Amino acid sequence: MELTGTSPEVARRPAAMRNPYALRPLPQADVFFYSKKINNSRLVREPDPQARGACWSAIGVACMVLAGFAGVLAPTVANTLAGYKLEALRAEERKLLDERRTLELQEAELLSPDRLERLAKGQNLVTPSSGQVVHLDSREDGAVAMVK
Repeated sequence: MELTGTSPEVARRPAAMRNPYALRPLPQADVFFYSKKINNSRLVREPDPQARGACWSAIGVACMVLAGFAGVLAPTVANTLAGYKLEALRAEERKLLDERRTLELQEAELLSPDRLERLAKGQNLVTPSSGQVVHLDSREDGAVAMVK
């Protein structure tokens, strides 16, 4: 008694005598694949004299295509890099102008008359009175020094 119902004698029976609960045979169930190990270690490939020239021709064409592609893209890349550099220079200019404004403000604060007067009073520097000024050898002809 067979459970699967895949034997050829069961398949030839009329439909009335077949087991209604038996499974159908699977498709390609009678096909078997065998793997045979092949050893090609003793084979030696013969050199093709035309293959070397074809290889160098393909390399030359690939180099030409690459050079053409680089020539087409070079201006675009150069333009993009110049744009980046220009923007960096503009940012540096803005930074330097801000720094210049800050330095001018600091200079104006340091040279203000009120600050200079406070510093002079702090170091006891005052405007001399009229009796403290001494004029040295004042000549009326306008000659300051005599060259010998």
